[in-house]
Amino acid sequence: MPLKILQLVPESLPTFRPDVAVLFGKYLPRHGVECDMVGMPSTLPPQQQGYRSVCSGRFLRSRLLRELAFQWRCLRALLRARRASCDAIQVRDMVPTGLLALLVARLKGIPFYYWVSYLISEGRIERARSSLAQRPSLRARLVLYKGLSEQWLLYNIVLPRASHVFVQSEAMLRMMQSRGIAAGRLTAVPMGVDMEVLQAQAIAPVRPAGWERTPLLAYLGTLDQSRQLERLLDALLLVRRQVPDACLLLIGASDTPSDVDALLACARRAGLADAVRVTGWLPSSQAWPLLAGADAALSYIPRGVLFDVSSPTKLLEYLALGMPAVGNDSPDQAEVLAASDAGWLTASEPAAMAAAMVAILSDVPAARARARAGAAYIEAHRSYRVLAQALAQRYAQLRDAVR
Repeated sequence: MPLKILQLVPESLPTFRPDVAVLFGKYLPRHGVECDMVGMPSTLPPQQQGYRSVCSGRFLRSRLLRELAFQWRCLRALLRARRASCDAIQVRDMVPTGLLALLVARLKGIPFYYWVSYLISEGRIERARSSLAQRPSLRARLVLYKGLSEQWLLYNIVLPRASHVFVQSEAMLRMMQSRGIAAGRLTAVPMGVDMEVLQAQAIAPVRPAGWERTPLLAYLGTLDQSRQLERLLDALLLVRRQVPDACLLLIGASDTPSDVDALLACARRAGLADAVRVTGWLPSSQAWPLLAGADAALSYIPRGVLFDVSSPTKLLEYLALGMPAVGNDSPDQAEVLAASDAGWLTASEPAAMAAAMVAILSDVPAARARARAGAAYIEAHRSYRVLAQALAQRYAQLRDAVR
């Protein structure tokens, strides 16, 4: 018998987040887990994406009206939920909505799950305090108060009373335990790779024009200022002392264009203007060939409260593609690199990362031979096929426990 979940998410639907679209839309239905999805409206054409149903409404130009309409849709969906046709209500990364869903679920006798993919309250607090330190403003103070109040609600009301809490990584699971959430009510579901899509594509390596014979390093992902990618530039400077013509290709962009401008300005000041290029956002059909054409792929994740509990996707894609990969010691990356023995795990300092890059560039064929083990590891441990199977079993156990 299918297991039905009403899930409320902050993402616009259709979404390209793999832990929403791929996990819940493609793979979980194969195991009899069906989702009625409620999310924000999008400017893209409507798509079911494999869900049992989708409710996202019409896109409105006013952000305030969009938010009010979304909360109304959430409330209506919660009020319509019935125990006979809904095995659980699940809310992802929305504290006030989570509190509302918790109350409705309790009244209706439906199990309530909360999914934490990002420490959104901590992120809001950190950004607000940074803004206040640079230039005090009423808006920054309001954002800070919002973050602090939601943080209190999450850890004192929502999570302690949720039937189960899903988190992004083992590191986040340990953090939640330190907050008083019992281990038996926590499940870590890390990010993964859709290996079916990757294996179905014939990925022919592509080199950027003018860099056909250049020792090439590549990075795939967001270029937001919070990612501190200046450290990769510092590492590149050190690499070029031994490999003078080494270059860096940044495959990605930022939702804040000024972040990219600032990063390129930093490259110019360091004398790396001709050694660093930015492609902008590219579909995977274009990004993966460029990545495969590089000699090494880089995954630097800043250390700290927010990112130490994350589950980075880029390193997983590097390994799935069989790329020689350098990753710093962010907890999830350290776990993956140690278990797979297919990449280069380093400390977070530029000198340590540079040493690994030089080692790869000094013998690229040997590095690629070592990296071949990556795809098998991802298939066995971090493919969405495997993650969905384990998650479906957890949902079934939770359902059976309340019958």
